[in-house]
Amino acid sequence: MPKRKFAVIGHPIGHTMSPFIHERLFELAKEEGEYIKVDISPEELKLRMNELNELCGYNITIPHKQAIIPFLDKLDKKAELYGSVNTVKNGAVKEGFTTDPDGFLKALETGGINFGGNVVIIGCGGAARTFVYEAALAKCNITIAARSRDKADILVSEVSKKIGDTNIRSCHISELNGEYDLLVNATPVGMYPNIDSMPVSEKALSKCKNVFDAIYNPLETVLIQRAKANGSTAVGGMSMLVWQAVVAHEIWDNSQYSVDDINQLIEDSAKELKRKF
Repeated sequence: MPKRKFAVIGHPIGHTMSPFIHERLFELAKEEGEYIKVDISPEELKLRMNELNELCGYNITIPHKQAIIPFLDKLDKKAELYGSVNTVKNGAVKEGFTTDPDGFLKALETGGINFGGNVVIIGCGGAARTFVYEAALAKCNITIAARSRDKADILVSEVSKKIGDTNIRSCHISELNGEYDLLVNATPVGMYPNIDSMPVSEKALSKCKNVFDAIYNPLETVLIQRAKANGSTAVGGMSMLVWQAVVAHEIWDNSQYSVDDINQLIEDSAKELKRKF
């Protein structure tokens, strides 16, 4: 019987951790699955859909999360709400999902962070949308702090219309003040190779009880290090990266995993990241 084939698609795709993580998840679940990375430029996507449709399933990263939607038969509720897909299950029906929200929520839960109260999200791009929507669904009091106030206001308007009954505002990042139960960094500030940067001031960070940084390279950004030094609970992006992959396997195979196994995989993925990059 031929091995089932899965992939991650994106452009560029060279530094992805997906094959390492997904191959381990297949092993843990005792499921057969070959997992590869496929570089597809935006111009090639339509031409290569036949190739993708031959796979049992695949993951999607930048720049195809929205572009893939017209080629699918169905979206689950979260993917439809977000207008974004990062996981496809092929079969009689080609269905798109977004596992980033669940990966984020599991990262917070297993990291000991309660998702509620006053939440500030730094940034207003694609990653920020995920966090803002989840915060709105969780009935948090939300502040979007960004360098572009206009873009932040557009996101405020979008989420308010789609979710309704939300307490959400925006501010320029330089104007951030007040106390927060959770700060979420959804910007690339602090990511390799510019690892000495931090997206907020020391003063603003000192007033945040918990911190989540979506960046996973480096494993501990300056933001995470300073938050921990302040006595805050802080979780890095590797946890979310692995947990969103776990949700993909739940979709493909109904696979179940123990928290201990996933925590070990997060640790092993961190070591692999250091080894490779």
